[in-house]
Amino acid sequence: MSRKVLVTGGAGFIGSNFIHYWLETHPEDEIVNLDKLTYAGNPDNLKDIADDPRYRFVKGDIADADTVGHLFAEGIDLAVNFAAETHVDRSIGDPDDFIRTDIYGTYVLLEAAKQRGVGRFVQISTDEVYGSIEKGFSVETDPLMPRNPYAASKAGADRLAYSYFATYGVPVVITRASNNFGPYQYPEKMIPLFVTNLLDGLQVPLYGDGLNVRDWLYVRDHCSAIDVVAARGTPGEVYNIGGGNLLTNKELTFLMLEFLGASESMIRHVKDREGHDRRYALDSSRLNALGWSPAAEFDKEMKATVAWYRDNRWWWEKIKSGEFREYYRRQYAHR
Repeated sequence: MSRKVLVTGGAGFIGSNFIHYWLETHPEDEIVNLDKLTYAGNPDNLKDIADDPRYRFVKGDIADADTVGHLFAEGIDLAVNFAAETHVDRSIGDPDDFIRTDIYGTYVLLEAAKQRGVGRFVQISTDEVYGSIEKGFSVETDPLMPRNPYAASKAGADRLAYSYFATYGVPVVITRASNNFGPYQYPEKMIPLFVTNLLDGLQVPLYGDGLNVRDWLYVRDHCSAIDVVAARGTPGEVYNIGGGNLLTNKELTFLMLEFLGASESMIRHVKDREGHDRRYALDSSRLNALGWSPAAEFDKEMKATVAWYRDNRWWWEKIKSGEFREYYRRQYAHR
């Protein structure tokens, strides 16, 4: 039986990969993509399926109650909320949009789900809500200790979503994933920024001593995890989605240098950012118990990701001009 799936923020990195994944693995379903097309929302991410009869794009803001209400009135079987401002550096300089989109926008979606009904509501959160963890692995019952405005806005949305389950019975499940990598990632994030800089013969800006640790998750594994949670997750529960690939930023940088045949001289050490969390690591046992585990081989998919940016200059060259170039000129001018 076909379902109607509402994906918010589907023109972004993870959202667009999720839409591709879903249409491939659930060919009977229909997807409605609601996206405001802010700077990181890119129609090129979905140009190959723009004319697919199973796919419909709606330009709109999740904070617009009229637009959201009309979409839920169509009868939504599954809603997956990717829509968010996500870049920590931008949140430190200007938190306003993060609060409005990540928290208030989620509230508008939850209100519509409460009023109109929804089969399942998946709120996409992040491992950053736990804050920095010196050793071991964060579990879903750990306290939330977000240390920057982006993480705090996601923690607020995360707990707001839970409250709509606890208070109103909205069938919410929440996922907290580690750092994603793969194609179509906006080149302000570490991997696409570093790869595209190196392809252009530019240095890469490595924060501080480069020893901050992240757990890297291939984006398609993230998509398959959401699929499992949407189908078998328990309403009201949180599910960590970890890739199991813990690397320091320095190790990751050297890996990209190796893949592109670049030397260590291409690293530019810059002043660490404010409140830079030292280490994230997730325990995914709860999700593993539902039958999911990451399928990607890290080195293989990292090489494939680097190759994708190398082979798709048409996609990122126009992004890394204009506003993007000026933003990063200002970002690192004083460092």
